[in-house]
Amino acid sequence: MTDQAPDADPDIPGKATSASRTTLSHIMTHNDTNLLGTVHGGVIMKLVDDAAGAVAGRHSGGPAVTASMDEMAFLEPIRVGDLVHVKAQVNWTGRTSMEVGVRVLAERWNESTPATQVGSAYLVFAAVDADGKPRRVPPVLPETDRDRRRYQEAQIRRTHRLARRREIRELREKRAAEGFED
Repeated sequence: MTDQAPDADPDIPGKATSASRTTLSHIMTHNDTNLLGTVHGGVIMKLVDDAAGAVAGRHSGGPAVTASMDEMAFLEPIRVGDLVHVKAQVNWTGRTSMEVGVRVLAERWNESTPATQVGSAYLVFAAVDADGKPRRVPPVLPETDRDRRRYQEAQIRRTHRLARRREIRELREKRAAEGFED
């Protein structure tokens, strides 16, 4: 297995995983809560998208838009007063798209206990030019064994996303040919 996507542009130099990695931290307040008194999942999803977007823009050197969000997992509730850290990095790159992996950690703002992982997600971003058209991205260069594992796992997720999309399209075409409407 290579460390570069097969359709990567050899004229665009790669970027190390660490070059665009970032952490976004935010303290949760009463404005962030849901009806149960814990932090609303949508608030966390926005933080995840913000951090992932920053990483995608840094890696691609310009605008990037969210194409999809996979596997958003909420592992533990987040409470008012928690200091939330959203850590993001590019796991994989294609020709114009990037998978960004995100880990969400939380710690009490007034305690010295270690942060615990409370969520995770994978997002796909497409790099776009000023006209909103896809543009090439630099290949990501995994630096550590963990980065290489994430790269390989991202390739598996990509294969599954493409297969799912193809199967759904084929089913819709079959149903349309049989006279069923959507």
